[in-house]
Amino acid sequence: MNGAYTPAPRWADRLELGEGIRWTGGRIVLVDILAGRLLSAPAGDGPAETDRLDVVAELPVPLGAVAPVDGRPGDWIAAAGTGICLLGADGTAEWLARPEDSAAVPTRMNDGTADPSGRFWAGSMAYDAVEGAGSLYRTDRDGTVTRVLDGLTVPNGPVFSADGTTMYLADSARGVIRAYPVDPATGELGGPSVFATLDSGSPDGMALDAEGGLWTAVWGEGAVHRYRADGTLDRVLAVPAAQPAGVCLGGVDGRTLYITSALVGMSRPGPLDGAVFTARVEVPGLATAPYRPEHGS
Repeated sequence: MNGAYTPAPRWADRLELGEGIRWTGGRIVLVDILAGRLLSAPAGDGPAETDRLDVVAELPVPLGAVAPVDGRPGDWIAAAGTGICLLGADGTAEWLARPEDSAAVPTRMNDGTADPSGRFWAGSMAYDAVEGAGSLYRTDRDGTVTRVLDGLTVPNGPVFSADGTTMYLADSARGVIRAYPVDPATGELGGPSVFATLDSGSPDGMALDAEGGLWTAVWGEGAVHRYRADGTLDRVLAVPAAQPAGVCLGGVDGRTLYITSALVGMSRPGPLDGAVFTARVEVPGLATAPYRPEHGS
């Protein structure tokens, strides 16, 4: 890991709550959650703060995360508002389910991703992070949305091993990352084990690399951690922003680490709070999996 260097700001934008960053189709996509914006940019492996992110879509509800839809360029499955929708290239939303409409407290969708089998997973959380008010949902390839975990507070991730047999999920408010066995054929989860516990700061967005190393943004600590496949801490990168929120590995060779950050809740943000950063690392990331609906591309 000696090739990693200090993260540097890449684009001129400063995001309120930049998360859900992914490398797909030769570009990054990410969200500004509370603004409901889906953003994009080409590789951008070097610092060039005069460039700006492109707005791909803007929703009237918070947008937690997206995954590309297989065989349908420009279409996305999205964790948005109180549920899951298919977001067309023209910006229209087809809602699959809105399970958080009936939540006891005001709740929104948060981070999410597709697994190697083509399902989409996303968490929910209370706007004011009420203890235990969050859930994790699985969207199967037939469009069925199922609550698979409850009692979470601020779920982030999940991310999946290359073979789809392990899911890592951060419960950020509790400072813990758990590993769950997954049956790739059914999407059923087994009992969790603790993968890593943070003494300070909150694990937020995550990404896996080709060695099984897990990268996580550490909210409140101005840092990104890399953990080895056995859960031991391997590296800490200092980020010049207080609230790193999301990470992904991408770029032409898969060895660019992209890091989002957030301004939300800060009374006196610094000049780089809310920026998107890049750093070079030695181990490439895994390919971004698409959502694969059963009926038609």
